[in-house]
Amino acid sequence: RFYEKVQALHQDPKASVDNPLLAFSLIKRLHSDWPNIVYSDEAAENTQALHAGFKEVEQELPGTEDLDGAAQALMRLQDVYALSVKGMANGVFQRAGASRPPLYSPGRRVSLSADDCFHVGKVAYDTGDYYHSIAWLEEAVSLFRLSYGSWNPEDRSSLEDALDHLAFSYFMAGNISHALSLSKEFLHYDPSNRRVARNVAKYEKLLEMGTAVSAGPLQRPNGTRLQSRDAYEELCQRPRGQVGLAGGCHGPPSHRCCPSHMLLGPLFSQPAAELHPHLGCSYETNGNPYLLLQPAKKEMVWIQPYVVLYHDFISDAEAETIKGLAGPWLQRSVVASGEKQQKAEYRISKSAWLKDTADPVVRALEQRIAAITGLDLRPPYAEYLQVVNYGLGGHYEPHFDHATSRKSPLYRMKSGNRIATVMIYLSAVEAGGSTAFIYANFSVPVVKNAALFWWNLRRNGDGDGDTLHAGCPVLAGDKWVANKWIHEHGQEFRRPCSADPQD
Repeated sequence: RFYEKVQALHQDPKASVDNPLLAFSLIKRLHSDWPNIVYSDEAAENTQALHAGFKEVEQELPGTEDLDGAAQALMRLQDVYALSVKGMANGVFQRAGASRPPLYSPGRRVSLSADDCFHVGKVAYDTGDYYHSIAWLEEAVSLFRLSYGSWNPEDRSSLEDALDHLAFSYFMAGNISHALSLSKEFLHYDPSNRRVARNVAKYEKLLEMGTAVSAGPLQRPNGTRLQSRDAYEELCQRPRGQVGLAGGCHGPPSHRCCPSHMLLGPLFSQPAAELHPHLGCSYETNGNPYLLLQPAKKEMVWIQPYVVLYHDFISDAEAETIKGLAGPWLQRSVVASGEKQQKAEYRISKSAWLKDTADPVVRALEQRIAAITGLDLRPPYAEYLQVVNYGLGGHYEPHFDHATSRKSPLYRMKSGNRIATVMIYLSAVEAGGSTAFIYANFSVPVVKNAALFWWNLRRNGDGDGDTLHAGCPVLAGDKWVANKWIHEHGQEFRRPCSADPQD
């Protein structure tokens, strides 16, 4: 039965792991469902062969960190895109309480099982996050009730487990009466459980004494890093095609650099757009002979901060080469923390660094970046090319690319702060993954093969606070980008300071 279920999933061409629910269920199946099958009593007839086969591949299978990370990714998507948990469990990516069309419609709808929902809720429960544990465990309880009496050997949890965890979640959230009713339901299925019987007595006593805290609306946990959470999430939720340009492409259609389907859509009404004549498209040579025969297709996205999108900056073949070079070296991305670098939940991705000597494609790309920016990329004036892969729920919460402290590891290069960023989109995504500029209040969706450029520092060397930006979580797909960070030193005559010390 289990084999037939798995076989059906793998034979369906529409069942793409771009779908985060399918990606989560695949990780869970490889980490826990198969071992449960292999070591179950039902496998007695061919136990030896199953065990031997499983041992051969065990080291290559996802671990606990992978599965828990996938569960956290689903909760992240739930939060940032305001998705309904019930909808997600049914395979629908619909905003909670909204009648608008789904944010993403997979080719094949994949629903989560009661055990899947229990695992997501349990990950939240184990960290004391009862806001999320209640939503997911409610769905688990609901699904377990529907299938009560039938048992799947791959499942690790049951209706009793879900009721137990959900009751305690409600207790911790202050809803004693609901915790009591769930505990009583638990005892209906397992009357001999003394611990839950003691909990029932405790809850009844609290309610009799009137000391129970009245349950208010559950609050989402919020780290101090996300003071701008509402603005960040609103930018991530904007539909593709409703963010970006004010002015559109200039000139007749035959002379436009970026086709109309690539435009990011109007941010302003038409009268307001006329006040921003500099936002538009143009062919740019930047005074560089390298660009004379093939000018850059420049789309001016924003004035302050200065943000530009260069369309068709890299070819499909070049993008695939860079992904292939980086693939074997990908490691969990780190962030600067004081004088050290470490992993962090607010940056979930894998990255690798490529020298320009790694391949002629990397060298050609560096030449192209130098041509469009007019900056000096020779070592140590720029960092190696960083290739980043954002998978299931991959994201990077609001941050600056430039260092905000002199103790930052960035200064070890002894070439000053990061003056500019070039970010190249190496892949397309089906939904999510936009680059959101928080204070400037705009976001740029993923445009395959395009390069996004912005200045991190003002001309006087101060950090530009308007460049606070974020990589929105990938809702569906596999996002690859290549970052080139350019430093101050070596650019003194290429981007000189102005006569105005405030500039």
